[in-house]
Amino acid sequence: MLRLLSLVAEREGIEFCNISARGGMAINPGSDASFSSQKSETARTKKCPPTEEEIFYKNCRAAYLTVFKSSLENIVSKDQLSLALQHAGRNPSQKTINKYWTPQTAKLNFDDFCVILRNEKPISKAELLNSFKQLDVTDDGFISHADLYKFLTKRGEKMTREEVNAIISLDDVNADGRFDYLKFCKLYMTTNEQCLKTALEKLEVDSKLRRQQFGSRKEGSPESHPLPGPKSSPGIIRKADQEPPSNKGDTRNSLLETTVKFKSSVSFIITMGVTSNRNSKLTEPNSIKEWQRVQSKGCFFVEEDGEIMNHQYKMHIAQRSTVYLTIKPLNMSQVEGKPSPWLSVDTAMYILKENESQANLQLMSFTELRNREVFGWTGELGPGVYWLLPSTTGCRLRREVKPVAEAAQLVGRDDTGELFLTKEFRSALSDIFDVMDLDGNGLLSLEEYNFFELRTSGEKCDEDAWAVCRENFETKKNELTKQGFLDLNLMEANDQQGDPGDLWVTLHSMGYNKALELTEACPFVIDVYAEKCKPRIKAVQLEACSGQLEKAICKSVLSKGEAKAMDGYDGIIVHTYKHDNWITSVIENKSDNKAIIHVNNEQSKNCVNNRGLNIFAVEVAEESAMVCQHVMPLDERQEGLSHCVYSLVS
Repeated sequence: MLRLLSLVAEREGIEFCNISARGGMAINPGSDASFSSQKSETARTKKCPPTEEEIFYKNCRAAYLTVFKSSLENIVSKDQLSLALQHAGRNPSQKTINKYWTPQTAKLNFDDFCVILRNEKPISKAELLNSFKQLDVTDDGFISHADLYKFLTKRGEKMTREEVNAIISLDDVNADGRFDYLKFCKLYMTTNEQCLKTALEKLEVDSKLRRQQFGSRKEGSPESHPLPGPKSSPGIIRKADQEPPSNKGDTRNSLLETTVKFKSSVSFIITMGVTSNRNSKLTEPNSIKEWQRVQSKGCFFVEEDGEIMNHQYKMHIAQRSTVYLTIKPLNMSQVEGKPSPWLSVDTAMYILKENESQANLQLMSFTELRNREVFGWTGELGPGVYWLLPSTTGCRLRREVKPVAEAAQLVGRDDTGELFLTKEFRSALSDIFDVMDLDGNGLLSLEEYNFFELRTSGEKCDEDAWAVCRENFETKKNELTKQGFLDLNLMEANDQQGDPGDLWVTLHSMGYNKALELTEACPFVIDVYAEKCKPRIKAVQLEACSGQLEKAICKSVLSKGEAKAMDGYDGIIVHTYKHDNWITSVIENKSDNKAIIHVNNEQSKNCVNNRGLNIFAVEVAEESAMVCQHVMPLDERQEGLSHCVYSLVS
């Protein structure tokens, strides 16, 4: 039915919403009628009902998240743009798509999507009926299948016989050889409203979606991030007072800047010096060789939506003691003298004390001192249980976008037809084993193996299954050896009769690309020294870098950072804290209404942020604080300048 509406639109100069051949309909967040009548559940808890503007943005998000996993994802093709608009209640013609996606356009973000929805108004029921009436030769509310078939196969983008048959076979709107467009229009409007309601309810119930921020993320390596300059990438919104783009480039207007007005702005200008002059901050205590030490490994993993997962730990301190704690990337290079590529990834760790329960954690400190790639902290801790939450900014650890020319071979067959793992695959599995061997004893316990299973399959191995594993694969002290781990993967390859599909699922989950390069993960190692007692540390979960960690970062920045309130809006405060080699900003909203903050980094030099985009926007819930962005030097050997303007959207 999508192409039916496109053809009617072409004839009548109107664009309609998407209706699939199965009768399902897309949501329509841009409907003026919907805007005036739809009320979100959260509005009931607010002192004032949501404005039309607030409802518009919420409906836009509901539509966008029907297509994408996160509002931080970009639209990167015409097909994606068309699909997103269809789910937003538009059925754009090719002419409309070409208006917003020129040959020079590389991507569009969520903010661009919102502007397009403002410009491209949805069809009303009256317009829809009037357009179909132009095809109703008997003026009785029906179009004969013969006329419909002739129209669909002769006009504009011609449809095949199979496609037309799919349309006229819809039971709800076809009978006795005729297409009932009156029933079609009624069904269309009713379903449209219901889909919008369902999408909004999903947004309200799903706390993860509700927390997602406006804006876009450019998923690529820091090296591929464009430096600010006169030729911004298509899809990146330019300031209104800059030189207008050349006709040879992306000729569309600055979508966000032409429609959004700002109430107030504050800016931060921070110089980021060459770090080689400041690498002596972190020093070991003089008597550390006499202290007791424990070590644990872990790993940061990049999810499909750009979120970062990592191990989190509990630490037990038996008596008051001075503690020295460090975290750094783990070098696992198989080639002597060639460092692992992820050693440039920044690492940090937040120390929280458990008071009575896990829900009541007190921020103690974090590893803000640095010596090269090592970040550390030293201080006195009393007896008790502490949570160690590793963190990375995400500026240098992100989704890989460069395609691999040729996939590595994982398995082969010998002269007898027996299956074997290739040398390259065995090497990757060996590294995976070393990463998941958290205590470094050369064996995988059931708990360590379950972190691997949770990461790759989402399920745990119970005691009975572990007993079977020990019976069939090499173990020592009831723990799996590296050879046993390799044999287990060989058995999986045999079970699949050499099909590497499931093996690749494992590798991708662990951060490997098709060339067997570890590009979307960063292994790390934690060392804890205590002067007066033997510390204990244990990995307890593999979680996203949010929740307690987000709270800890916010508390840290709010207590140590520079604060600036929006002029005339004292309840909206931007806090910025400069670490040794990165800058973190947190937006605090003390008001009882949500705030949308527009963030502009275009004037920065030699900088990269964790979003990978110079301009974006975030939504901050009422009476809350959120991490807005992290910024790092693109090249630490050169001085950088972070120039960021935060503006309150009216």
